[in-house]
Amino acid sequence: MSQPTIPILNGTRDVLAGEQIVKRYPGVLALDHVDFAVHAGEVHGLIGENGAGKSTLMRILAGIISPDEGTICLDGQPVRLSSPRDATERGIALVHQELNLVPYMSVAENIFLGRELVSSSGLIRTREQYLQTRKLLANLDDTIDPHTQVFRLRVGQQQVVEIAKAINSQARVIFMDEPTSAISDQEVESLFRLIGSLRQSGVAIVYVSHKLDELLRISDRITVLRDGKFVATVSTADTDRDQIVRYMVGRKLEELYVHSPASQQRSERLRVDSLTLPGRSIHRPLVDRVSLAAHGGEVLGIFGLMGAGRTELLESIFGLHPRQMTGTIVIDGTAVSICSPAQALACGLGLVPEDRKHQGLILGMSVQANMSLSNLADMQTGGLLSHQRERTQAERYVEQFAIRTPTVSQAVRKLSGGNQQKVVLSKVLACKPRVLMLDEPTRGIDIGAKREIYALIDRLKREGLAIVVVSSELPELLGIADRILVMCEGRKTAEYDRASATEELLMQAAVPITS
Repeated sequence: MSQPTIPILNGTRDVLAGEQIVKRYPGVLALDHVDFAVHAGEVHGLIGENGAGKSTLMRILAGIISPDEGTICLDGQPVRLSSPRDATERGIALVHQELNLVPYMSVAENIFLGRELVSSSGLIRTREQYLQTRKLLANLDDTIDPHTQVFRLRVGQQQVVEIAKAINSQARVIFMDEPTSAISDQEVESLFRLIGSLRQSGVAIVYVSHKLDELLRISDRITVLRDGKFVATVSTADTDRDQIVRYMVGRKLEELYVHSPASQQRSERLRVDSLTLPGRSIHRPLVDRVSLAAHGGEVLGIFGLMGAGRTELLESIFGLHPRQMTGTIVIDGTAVSICSPAQALACGLGLVPEDRKHQGLILGMSVQANMSLSNLADMQTGGLLSHQRERTQAERYVEQFAIRTPTVSQAVRKLSGGNQQKVVLSKVLACKPRVLMLDEPTRGIDIGAKREIYALIDRLKREGLAIVVVSSELPELLGIADRILVMCEGRKTAEYDRASATEELLMQAAVPITS
């Protein structure tokens, strides 16, 4: 199916610019005299590896933090952005990758928060806010009820609300930080159409994404940062994927995906028979009688669209839903009853969750403390926690996975998303699992870090681990998996080996059949 493209509006006026921006943190030069400018009526892609300085630059230009040196110009005039509210009032909005909504307020209340419609008597015009919200959402996701409390929405729907909130502020410049990381393909297409409409009306969009195909499809220009420094700004029409990758990593990536043939002498590590997890409706389980087998020395991929039940399947295997789940789990030939994650770890299972910030890490704790959380017993000496053992383990993983951190004592919240993901991987691998389950392991991670994780998965496979990878990216699964299982609406609908799997076959099996 051909994808619609967004026509380019040839704007040439800088609406927002940063000149020679410098930002220092203890032990880290986050931005080193960076120049950046976005024109009115253009989509400007911003890309770089994790830790390249993209988020820091966005936060400075959106008024969240102040630069140590440099000048911010709006319409060619120097300005000082004292706060996010100051930036919003000047027409600059930021759609955060990590959702920034008030969970127990309604969709409409979130969208108008700080910009409420008030009557002459000082009362909020609630009905008008809801009507305007419904009209705004009609262009994004008309299934979202403006009266619904935000915490009741799926993550993808919450992302749509974030975008709607920025649009409602009538911003002249909108920063979008990984806006498609948690939304469905249909929502992505709606977003791209909306971006095209905004651009035609003269709004400047700064689009940050690790998905090169997206940037090449919708942007007019792309700026690349590396190690806190400006590398290049190029016209999208005059560049290609290989050139952008070379700018990002400073070298040519010969091959993104790393794959070794599966072991010829594979033993079955994990078998799941008829696993079922009920949903809110008795007629629609979240997981519906799914069976699978994972062998040592292979990667089993699991593909499906949003709501297919992939995450719920891994969570059930890992003991997160023991009271609701039914079915049989067999590990190394022995049937097991797993009632908690602790029991799953003891049985040789490891899980890297999809939501690293809320399920994989304790953000206020240090790198070394997070890495040792799952194997505290091994970190003890004489019954007491040994900080030296923790440090030794953490330093080994930092070196092995090339984790960018000034010290293993650094709080995890201060690391980039990709480095946080590597900390989660380290924590799980510290338990020496025999079956490693990875839920969207490269979501929000740059190209260079992706290849490092693919290489790690391949190495662990060659060492005999059984690897189960859930991913929304078809090219990723086709590149690293030996077998691919497809789910749709909680059911297993197909399974292909590497040689026979194609994008078309996998997508056909993943799309619900409508009568």
